[in-house]
Amino acid sequence: MCTILFSWKSTDNEPLILLANRDEFYQRPTKTAHWWKDYPNILGGRDLQAGGTWMGINKNGRIAAITNYRKFPLDSYATSRGDLVKRFLTGAESQDSFMNFLLEKGNEYDGFNLLFGNPDQINYFSNRGNHQQLKPGLYGLSNHLLDTPWPKVANGKKKFQEILENGFQDKEHYFELLSDESRAKDDDLPVTGIGLEKERMLSSIFIKSPNYGTRLSTVLRIDKSGLVDFHERSFIPENESKFSFQIG
Repeated sequence: MCTILFSWKSTDNEPLILLANRDEFYQRPTKTAHWWKDYPNILGGRDLQAGGTWMGINKNGRIAAITNYRKFPLDSYATSRGDLVKRFLTGAESQDSFMNFLLEKGNEYDGFNLLFGNPDQINYFSNRGNHQQLKPGLYGLSNHLLDTPWPKVANGKKKFQEILENGFQDKEHYFELLSDESRAKDDDLPVTGIGLEKERMLSSIFIKSPNYGTRLSTVLRIDKSGLVDFHERSFIPENESKFSFQIG
């Protein structure tokens, strides 16, 4: 997953609003959002190649989402970063204990950014140099550290803030934001070692290319009563999923 925008406790009615695009190679085997058969209290997609996930929530309100930290050339690791999301969602350890696990074992994984917590507390951890318990606010995350002002992050946060300030309730406003294909100007592009053409291609919130791009968009909202609204649109394969449940 390569773009996450989220508001935590910055609105009265919805403590958590999370907007996310998952970018991946089109041929990587994936199952879209569903209640997992092996862990029936978890809702999320599944990476069928490694068995983990990029984002999910369970019936107790534990939520986690991950993005890769872009670095080239690539290193080789035996462990999948999606296992970290799965571990948090399936576990019962406290958030502090999970943070300690990440501090001890995080370097055994390729570069990542991980959000984890529940509607009452959200944490951020990167094994590339930053971790913190977040304060209420609006945040953006792509393939560098939290709130690094890459154009897609800065523009996405600005549009997200405008939606919140206007009091829009229709999820289509969020999906429209996530479908933005506008690319950054060359002077504003980051330099991450992949070359100018790829930097251009990856600079939009919604990515399209012959073999890699945005495979799905997700809008997750939790209101103050604990009601979860999970809406996912998959583009490869085409599918739309809607789930609603009360945190127990």
